[in-house]
Amino acid sequence: MSQGSSPEPPAPEHSPTPASYDETAPPPRESDAVLGRRAQLLATEHWGLLAARSTAQSEVLSRITIFLTLVSAGLVTIGLLGQASGFRGWFGGASLAILAFLALIGFMTQVRVMNVSEEDMMYVVAMNRVRGAYVDLDPVVADVFLASPYDDQLGMKRTYSFLRPRSVSILLGSSVMLLIVVNACVAGLLVASAIIAGGGAFAWAASLGVIAGMLLAAGFMTFGGVGFRWAWSRYVPRRLTPEDASPSLR
Repeated sequence: MSQGSSPEPPAPEHSPTPASYDETAPPPRESDAVLGRRAQLLATEHWGLLAARSTAQSEVLSRITIFLTLVSAGLVTIGLLGQASGFRGWFGGASLAILAFLALIGFMTQVRVMNVSEEDMMYVVAMNRVRGAYVDLDPVVADVFLASPYDDQLGMKRTYSFLRPRSVSILLGSSVMLLIVVNACVAGLLVASAIIAGGGAFAWAASLGVIAGMLLAAGFMTFGGVGFRWAWSRYVPRRLTPEDASPSLR
């Protein structure tokens, strides 16, 4: 190399070519510490969902108890007022005020119970998703779970009833249906009492009272059904229940 000539640049280091990366290689196995930390986080979330679900159920049961107590006390009060007034004079206005109050409290309680029913479904779906993450950590536990690890609608139904498919008895025996019947009766009594207080015939009062109660019951059931379908139409599950999954005990 002659004097004054610039030194040659160093040869570039060879960078790995795209062919040196094996895309078919399995992902690196996570350490036991990472998996254990993940399991602990999932368990904490699971217990948090259970606590929230239990709190909501306890609160709504207290609301139902208070409402039914008010209905019982209100009807007894109307009977006592009728005996004291001879079912004349101010009795009509007093009974209408009591029934209107019961109808308002019943409406509020009904809405809260239906909201808690939706929240309960939400907690079940969330716990199904957490249960699916347990299966990812240890696939062996999938055969132990009776509740579903799938967070779709079928998985939700299986978690609610994993010994047999859900039937119409679930709806007929629910707290929602109980309140619908009670509120329909209160609304029917309110309408009938208002007609009689206004001088209407008893037959008209009874007929319109029954119709009002049936319309209220149909309205609440329609509201619940529409809300249920609306929620599932916008939810995107992460795990779909396989078509060959049995809804009953394996």
